[in-house]
Amino acid sequence: MMALAALLFSSCGEDFLDKEPKNTVDPETNVTDDVAVALANACYRTLQSSNMYNQRIWTLDIVAGNSIVGAGGGTDGLETIQASNFITQSDNGMALYMWRSPWVGIGQCNILIHALEGQQPEHGSISERCLAEAYFLRAHYYFVLVRLYGGVPLRLEPYNPGESTDIARASLEENYAQIIADCQRAIDLLPAKSQYNSDNVGRASRDAALTMMADILLTLAPSNQSYYSQVVSLCDQVTALGYDLGKCNYMDNFDATINNGPESIFEVQYSGNTEYDFWGNNPQSSWLSTFMGPRNADFVAGGYGWNQPTQEFVDQYEPGDLRKDMTILYEGCPDFDGKAYRSSYSNTGYNVRKFLVTKSISPEYNTNPQNFVVYRYADVLLMKAEALNEQGQVAQAAEALNIVRQRAGLANVANLSQDAMREKIIHERRIELAFEGHRWFDMIRLQGGNYAINFLHSIGKAQATRERLLFPIPQTEMDANSLMTQNPGY
Repeated sequence: MMALAALLFSSCGEDFLDKEPKNTVDPETNVTDDVAVALANACYRTLQSSNMYNQRIWTLDIVAGNSIVGAGGGTDGLETIQASNFITQSDNGMALYMWRSPWVGIGQCNILIHALEGQQPEHGSISERCLAEAYFLRAHYYFVLVRLYGGVPLRLEPYNPGESTDIARASLEENYAQIIADCQRAIDLLPAKSQYNSDNVGRASRDAALTMMADILLTLAPSNQSYYSQVVSLCDQVTALGYDLGKCNYMDNFDATINNGPESIFEVQYSGNTEYDFWGNNPQSSWLSTFMGPRNADFVAGGYGWNQPTQEFVDQYEPGDLRKDMTILYEGCPDFDGKAYRSSYSNTGYNVRKFLVTKSISPEYNTNPQNFVVYRYADVLLMKAEALNEQGQVAQAAEALNIVRQRAGLANVANLSQDAMREKIIHERRIELAFEGHRWFDMIRLQGGNYAINFLHSIGKAQATRERLLFPIPQTEMDANSLMTQNPGY
């Protein structure tokens, strides 16, 4: 009863992620809307952790070769350096951290799904929406896991104390079948983003579920060509919800004063609330500006100098690309908050700019309220372009691609071969979505992983092999689960 009272109390307040939901509910208790909301809020918490979008997801761009760690030398960032050089072992910290967090989120989702499925919430009710949010988030957590580790155990019921924790890995096909089923339930039940009021902005929406489904099917499409047409249909459904890139400013996606803007489809929410531990598992302050700000430059609060773009990445910008000055800092670039950048601030001569927040907005290292954008509309257009091109509809693919290029101040592409268009779309995704956590997942899905191997070898990553496109199962998990098996090559 005390836990239920705490749940009910925690459901009040304007910022849904500032609530403190408990993570259990008596199976005999009828789950009211207030309890369902509190349990749903708990499902989002994992997204905010440093083991997911507050650090590990964007550090995958380092593994992908867009950037290097930077950091402070010594053992600082050693686990990421090992991962980016493809010499990780089962005790690697990055592999461990990325494994842990999604399971916490899955466990929270299982609690809510188990509590509400049997009640069959009324259509259109808050409880039904909460159930749909849990389906979306469980699909998302599993989607992250399978791309990093391959087939993983399917845990679909809440854990009860005393039960065995041993559980075997499901096949990749079984994992994706569950991911697709959960995502489809979310599509069927979630309201559109435009239907949320200001108190609930940032929750999973039908827009987000459609976008994630397109992402899932595009990942699987090389082995199932029929998925390409479904991806186009899903992207068109997102467009029909009212998105127009011509009315969206690129930098608004990374402006802490414009969180959840018109291009945004799904974001991890941060408030900058200092009542929460900056280094804890559920921070309310974004780490990106603190970690990516130039070291010893006093540009932003903190300034640890992580995620330094490579020369090879910078060379990919076409002349006149407006995104360059908004994405990276380089000597001679426009000043940041009245400060001139010097190449000596970085080991590569470059720092990431697009996530930096001025001290007037975030005066201390732990006060950054900037959200992390997981999905935005430019991504949808580029997924549509790729799916059309793979079906041989090159001219139609150019139409979607050119919408993104026009905003970047670049000329339209036309009359390209299918192969040339494929390369152009891959290039556009790399530049448009730079440092947003997409590049690694794009690389490993393209050409059955051959794209990743060929690219990594071209930039000197000689240790990259097909087996190393998956991370190792952490040794702690191997030790704790007698049925767990290790990925090949580790």
